[in-house]
Amino acid sequence: MMVKAQSSDDKYPKSLKDVLMEIQERYQVAIKFDEKQVTGKTVDYALWRFRPDVDETLENILKPLDMKVNKEKEGVYKLKDYEYYRWQPEDGWAELARLASKYNDKAGFEKRKAALIPCIMEALQLSPLPPKPNSKPIFTAVRKFDGYTVQNMALEVMPGVYLSGSLYRPSKMKGKIPLILSPDGHWLQQRYRKDCQIRCATLARMGAMAFSYDLFAWGESMLQFEYEDHRKSLSMAVQTLDAIRLLDYFLTRKDVDPERVGISGGSGAGSHTVLITAIDDRIKLSAPAVAISSYFYGGCPCESGLPIHLCGGGTNNVELAAFAAPKPQLLISDGGDWTAHTPLHDFPYLQNIYSYYGAKDKIENVHLPTESHDYGVNKRKALYDFVARNFSMNINAINEDKVSIETENDLKVFGDKGEKLPSNAMKGYAQLENYFKKLDDVK
Repeated sequence: MMVKAQSSDDKYPKSLKDVLMEIQERYQVAIKFDEKQVTGKTVDYALWRFRPDVDETLENILKPLDMKVNKEKEGVYKLKDYEYYRWQPEDGWAELARLASKYNDKAGFEKRKAALIPCIMEALQLSPLPPKPNSKPIFTAVRKFDGYTVQNMALEVMPGVYLSGSLYRPSKMKGKIPLILSPDGHWLQQRYRKDCQIRCATLARMGAMAFSYDLFAWGESMLQFEYEDHRKSLSMAVQTLDAIRLLDYFLTRKDVDPERVGISGGSGAGSHTVLITAIDDRIKLSAPAVAISSYFYGGCPCESGLPIHLCGGGTNNVELAAFAAPKPQLLISDGGDWTAHTPLHDFPYLQNIYSYYGAKDKIENVHLPTESHDYGVNKRKALYDFVARNFSMNINAINEDKVSIETENDLKVFGDKGEKLPSNAMKGYAQLENYFKKLDDVK
């Protein structure tokens, strides 16, 4: 019956689920998938796509459906939608080698950088920048702890769009002190989580001003936008503008040293760290954690949803990280995610670019091969040491046991239920899209 039912007249069809089950049986492998992924999907010329090699067979079958598998271990695969942002490591390394062939000295790299940045800003829909609101930051009362204080702050970054965060400062300050921007990453409990509070409070105890802030449609930003909006492309534009507006504000303060401005975020905030450092010279030090890879472009639209990586015939986050040269930069990597191979290809590439500037010692990599995707204690210690050395801070003040962990509501600007949100606050992604459309019409 099978042979009779299948013919070229109807393209030898077979349901994707049945094809995957047959692959498992024929090649003695396991393929993880759920019903939603396969329901309603049919493979044309299904059995004609089989080859002696299981990997080639899976590619032949899944590529026309814009799907793929991730190989978790030998004989075990997981079905995925096509991931434009995740390449095979070998492909990423080859692309990095292609990029490296475009320049061989400082002048050549500076020419490449000068060509890419305007394209990146245009791709972000931030060329020119939107008009800056005239409003002042909104502050809550100061809370005092052992060696540091915390004060929540919101900043209007474009009309009706507010960025919320918490400002950690030393209890005793004299003159101008360093500023460390700390964007949030894609972890549970957002910037309210324990490790984020510990990192920022410890930096404050060391003598810096640390500002921990929300991603777009994340944390208090969800008072204005839905969580699903974070997975839309304009999140990348808003988050970039967030950092630019924060720099605009903080560099007007008399207690901030403009020569000691740094940024460090992990995961998606690591991509954010690299991008902001690449496009804004006011950042003097950067430390992207568990983020940067030549074969991973950022798995969220807030990292790769706008076509910045298509500029200049194609670029990647490692080349963008090189834009920081010769300023101090620390890459924190681990063995449990896409940064597992950082010491092998990515870091040597960056060392070479920094050598163009006579600053090879300014690029560092702390690799933790037995650790996974987080901003854990060893990663934080690497940051503290790096910042202390480059910004002349008090390394003897490092004691995470001195940090008091606050509740989520303690760290909010607009009240437990958002009751203090300003009346002009934008509501919904459609309004944001309309705002950007109006900006584009003016250009």
